[in-house]
Amino acid sequence: MNSNFGRIITLLRKERGYSQKKAAVDLSISQALLSHYEKGIRECGLDFVVKVADYYNVSCDYLLGRTPHRSGATISVEDIPEPDAVGKENILHGGGSMLPVLNKKLIANSLNIVYGCLQKFNCKALTTEVSAYLSLAVYRVFRMLYSANSKNPQGLFSVSQKQGPGRTAAAQEIALSNVSCLLSGEKVENLEPVPKGSSPSLSPEKIGEEYPLFSSSLFNLIQSSENRMGVKKGQN
Repeated sequence: MNSNFGRIITLLRKERGYSQKKAAVDLSISQALLSHYEKGIRECGLDFVVKVADYYNVSCDYLLGRTPHRSGATISVEDIPEPDAVGKENILHGGGSMLPVLNKKLIANSLNIVYGCLQKFNCKALTTEVSAYLSLAVYRVFRMLYSANSKNPQGLFSVSQKQGPGRTAAAQEIALSNVSCLLSGEKVENLEPVPKGSSPSLSPEKIGEEYPLFSSSLFNLIQSSENRMGVKKGQN
């Protein structure tokens, strides 16, 4: 049985506000057995997976961690919405500050240039490792925001709350060291390095010409980041 199964059925139960006792009764098993399933102590049969899928109205593939979609659908590039897609997710509720929107645009615009550069390198391993580092940064921040309210169910995460920060930081450092090696032409495990001579020629002028809509955001991000480091332009 996939190791995600226990975490997922725990999350689904808590999302609906069901007690373990209620869910066990509805699924016609003992509370002790359900507890063992949720903790991964025991494995269930396929018939129980189907019963749980029907109970929570999700797919068996979702329960087994084979797809992030509860319906069981697979995801393709075309299925992923654009970052600025119109929808309720992008609306600030309650007249909130515009600061989150402004910073989101700065980061999103800068990422357009980062991934534009990665396309020029044409190195799958490099793109994977850079993406891993950035994804872990988002994971790290989101988990802190999510966990600020102690009542929010932690079943969303497989890594325990105490281990989360350390494991995330370690995984980020591994991804970053892999990026450094790949850029220098060094093979890392099964990752093929950047081909020699494929590094793109860059300058502020070239970036401005190639990315006229996004370059100002990147330059602003660089400046604000170095200000955060305590270094102002011309000091170093």
